[in-house]
Amino acid sequence: MDNWNEIRTAAYVARLGTISAASTALGVHRATVTRHVDALEALLGARLFQRHARGFTPTELGQELLRIADATDIQFGELHRIARGTADDVSGTVTVTSLDVLVPFVLPMLARVQAEHPALTVDLVSSDRVLKLEYGEAALAFRIGRKPDHPDNVVIKAGTIEIGLYAAPAYAEVFGLPESADDYAAHRFVGPDDETPRTPYFEWLKEALPLDAMTFRSNNVASSFEAVKAGLGIGFLPKHVAKATGCQVICDPVSDWHEDVWAVTHVDLHRSSKVQALLSGIRQKT
Repeated sequence: MDNWNEIRTAAYVARLGTISAASTALGVHRATVTRHVDALEALLGARLFQRHARGFTPTELGQELLRIADATDIQFGELHRIARGTADDVSGTVTVTSLDVLVPFVLPMLARVQAEHPALTVDLVSSDRVLKLEYGEAALAFRIGRKPDHPDNVVIKAGTIEIGLYAAPAYAEVFGLPESADDYAAHRFVGPDDETPRTPYFEWLKEALPLDAMTFRSNNVASSFEAVKAGLGIGFLPKHVAKATGCQVICDPVSDWHEDVWAVTHVDLHRSSKVQALLSGIRQKT
């Protein structure tokens, strides 16, 4: 760890964006920050930052350095807690990311974690954008579909969401329910548009129905679920959501409609106490 001071300094510059902000945070002179960055770039033989009028923007190598530095800081923190005999003390803030559609599935797990570790603050980032674990944007990500296979990630199965074709009470009251697949063309359906993720159940819907039967379309899976619950048409819902809202099943589900959910962590952070606390809450469900 001969160059740890330089690495730590460069990580602060990458995180804060300017030499002055990094020097203030570290409590050292601006010249020291500049010297550390220059020395590290000389050692690596490559640029860590793009310099511009507003400050410093990390290059791809700079982003990688920030990830490594952040992971090392966390691991040192774990070592320090173990040395003090408080390895089981889980506190501070941890960032979790999830697709919007998975939030109702994720929240009970997070509630169990915080009930067991009340000093732990969870920042949940709900977004269709996939946050980059390798850049430290989140400590744990919930993903759906095929098992992620990035070699730097640790993946465990968090559960399976059973998907079925349902109609809300509000829809059934106005339009009735189809008695068989032969009646589908006479009903209204909630379906995907061209930007919606290509899920197996939406692909089935496109093949099973004429295009004009999909009278409500959405580019977002979570929004399509809400549309079905609101009675805008027959459509797909997770089984537990349909049961809780009194929706009626239209047909037997096809096995490949169901979606596996995965909890993904980066290998550098997997053993941290915060991540292990999150994974423990997931394992209680599975």
